[in-house]
Amino acid sequence: MNPTSKPLLPSSDSSTAKTDDQGGATPNFSMLHPDIIESHILTRLDGPSLATTGCSSATLHRLSSQEHLWSQICRSTWPSTALPRVSRLISAFPDGGPRAFFANSFPLPLPDPTPAASRSPQPSELISAVDIYYRSELILAKVEETETVTGWFRCSPFRIDLLEPKDVVPTPIKHPEGDNDSGTSLMEDMTLSWILIDPAGRRAVNLSSHKPVAVQRHWLSGEVQVRFASILVGDHKGPARGHVQCEVVVTCGKSEGGEMRVRDVSMEMEDMDGMHLNGKDSLVILHRALEGKRGKARNRGEEGRRRYEEYVGMKSERKERQMRTEGALDVMCVASGVITFVAFWCFVWWR
Repeated sequence: MNPTSKPLLPSSDSSTAKTDDQGGATPNFSMLHPDIIESHILTRLDGPSLATTGCSSATLHRLSSQEHLWSQICRSTWPSTALPRVSRLISAFPDGGPRAFFANSFPLPLPDPTPAASRSPQPSELISAVDIYYRSELILAKVEETETVTGWFRCSPFRIDLLEPKDVVPTPIKHPEGDNDSGTSLMEDMTLSWILIDPAGRRAVNLSSHKPVAVQRHWLSGEVQVRFASILVGDHKGPARGHVQCEVVVTCGKSEGGEMRVRDVSMEMEDMDGMHLNGKDSLVILHRALEGKRGKARNRGEEGRRRYEEYVGMKSERKERQMRTEGALDVMCVASGVITFVAFWCFVWWR
C-alpha cells in the first residue's frame, strides 16, 4: 500500500449494514470481529498506512495502537532494532513505546532555524541503529554504541565507524565498470537508515536522507562511495553557525567475482566551510535534532535530495561571497602599499 494514500477502510463506527436488492443484509466492515481486523488486515499494513488507518474511527484507532503491531513494524522496517537492548529501549519510549519510536525515526528531521530551548541534558551515550537495503534486500543491519563523555570524543573530529577495519560485508551488487557507469542503480535502489538513539532521554532521530544524494568513484582505487546526508541547523553560539551537514558514507570495494563489498560505513559532521566538527560541537547539534520537529513521512528520498541540493547551493554562494570579500581586501592592501610607496618617495624628493 502506498504510504501516502489512505486505506480504503470504511469507518467501523458507521450505522447498520446496507441491504441488497432482495432485502438481505450486505456484509459491512463494521460487522467484522476486531480479532479478524487486527490479525488479517492491520498486520499487513506498513507504518504510515497503519497510522492513517488509526485516524479513520475510534475502533480502528484503538486496534491500530496495539504495541505488538508497532513492534512488528519497527522490526520489519529496521531489523537492527530487533536486538535485545534496542528493543527494550523502544518499548520504554514515552507516549506509545514502539509507535512513538516510529513517529520519531521514520520522517526526516526538520532543519528548524528557531529551535526551542533545550530542557534536557545532553546524552552521555548514543546508540546507532543502521540498516542498508538494496532493491528491498537487506545488506547490513548493525548497532553501534558511542560514549560522548570522554575527552577523546569531545575534542576529536566527530566520526562514528560502523565496521572494524578488517570487516567486509558482501553484497549482490555488481561493481560499476568503466567511467560511463555513474552508479544510477545505486542512486535509485539503495536505501540507508541511520537512527540515532538517546537511551537516557528515550528519543530518536533518523539522520539519513533515505536515498543517496551522490555516488562517486575514486579515480585511482576504483572504490565507490555512496553518500547520504541530513541537513541540520548549526549552533548559533559556537563555531558551526548556519547549517551543517551530517554525512553518512558507504565505501564499497570490488570482490574477485565482480561484486561490491561494503568496507566502511561512517558518519561525520561538517560545516558550510567544509570543516569537520569535533564531538563537543556535534553533540550540541545532534541534541537539538533529537528534540526537534519532524517532517512529513512521504517522499523522504526526494525531500532529502532537495535539502542537500539547497545546502550545496548555499555553500557555493557562501564561497563566492568569501572570494569577493578576500578580493576586495587584496585590492585595498595593494592600494595601501602603493599609496605608502608614493608618499615615501614624495617625502624623500621634497625633503
